[in-house]
Amino acid sequence: MNASDVPLPGRWIRRSFAALFAGMAFTGLGQMPIFKRYYIADIPGLGWSADFFLTHLLHYLGAILVLALFGYMAAEYALSIRKRYVLTGAGWIRVLLLAGIVGTGVVRVLKNLPDVSFSPAFTMLVDIAHLGLMMLFLAAALVFALMKRRWVRERSSTGA
Repeated sequence: MNASDVPLPGRWIRRSFAALFAGMAFTGLGQMPIFKRYYIADIPGLGWSADFFLTHLLHYLGAILVLALFGYMAAEYALSIRKRYVLTGAGWIRVLLLAGIVGTGVVRVLKNLPDVSFSPAFTMLVDIAHLGLMMLFLAAALVFALMKRRWVRERSSTGA
C-alpha cells in the first residue's frame, strides 16, 4: 500500500466516537446531582441515572473505551494516515482540547484514590477545568461541523 492508498478511518470510528462522547457527557453530568434534582431520573427508563456510583462506574468504563479509541487513532495516524494527510487547524484545536480533557480526567481519577489528597481549591480548579474543556470541545465540534472543518486534509504535492 502506498501513501496515496491510505484511507481515512471509517464511519464506525466516527459513530463510536460520537456515541462514547454522548455517553461520557451523560454520565459526567450524572456526577453532579442534577438528574434527581431536576426529575430526569423520574423519566421511565432513566431511574438508574440518579445512582451516583453507577454513573461513576459507567463514566470510568467509558473513559477506558475513549482512551482505547484515542490510542487506536493515534497509532493509525502515526503509522499510516499521516503519510497522506495532515492535521488541520481545527484538528489541532480538537486534539489539544481532548488532551486537556484527558489530563484533567486523570487528575480527577487520582483525586479519588484513597492515599491521594489535593487542596479543595485545586480540586475545584480541576473539576471546573474538566467540565469547561468538555463544553469547549463540544462547542468546537459543533462549530467545526457547521463550518465543515475536518480533522485532517490531504498533504500538498510539495510534501508539506
